[in-house]
Amino acid sequence: MVEQESHRKKPNPQKVAILRALPLEIKQQITGEEASAFIHDEELPDSMLAKLKDYLTDEEL
Repeated sequence: MVEQESHRKKPNPQKVAILRALPLEIKQQITGEEASAFIHDEELPDSMLAKLKDYLTDEEL
């Protein structure tokens, strides 16, 4: 059900741009669930936070 709700919510264009700008090796590690949570401004799984820790500031999280 949470997945359906996130698809109704419009993605945050800034966060979509952030994901696109990440190095390929990082993008390959991100799951669809993690990416969806990130671009829809949902609570991020710890696994996603660990993957992005070197690329984001506290304000972006």
